[in-house]
Amino acid sequence: MDNQDLRTLKIFEEIDKESAPSQRELAKELNISLGLVNSFVKRMVQKGYFKITNIPKNRVKYILTPKGAAEKTRLTYQYIQYSYQFYREARRKLSNLFNDFESQGIRRIILYGANDFSEIAYLSIQETPIEMVAVADDEKIGEKFLGNRVIGSSMLDSLSFDRILISSLNSNDAVLEKILELGISRDKLVMIK
Repeated sequence: MDNQDLRTLKIFEEIDKESAPSQRELAKELNISLGLVNSFVKRMVQKGYFKITNIPKNRVKYILTPKGAAEKTRLTYQYIQYSYQFYREARRKLSNLFNDFESQGIRRIILYGANDFSEIAYLSIQETPIEMVAVADDEKIGEKFLGNRVIGSSMLDSLSFDRILISSLNSNDAVLEKILELGISRDKLVMIK
């Protein structure tokens, strides 16, 4: 499933809500430009997925057509398949990694990144004698994640651990550099791609 399909599905979900969001609201929700939202919506209307009606205050409302409902269902099914495959592949990679950790005598790890991948890592850790010491993420400091308060990278050097598993989904290289600047040895850092 590519980014275009994901954005299309998100637009379907947002437009199908009762509140009739504006294109500006859609752009903000999807974190893309207003022009790109306009292009997506025009294309979806041209394909017959929505009908446009005017509502007060110079706004339009998009009404999902049967063809649009079928496309939304197709994309939802595709997204579920994609998510399941991502989960299975992540579990496989993490299981292999944690088996390697066990054979090397590694028992205490920190997860860097409070995200979906870290949740999968946490589940995988439960099947091993490995202990998750902390969850770190500089963008989510103080939030609760997996029953722990998320800490910032500045606290990493005060903890006792064998490895840091970097699971930041977007910026692994930037996180790696930040941790190395703290004086933590490169051989204590592991990234999954």
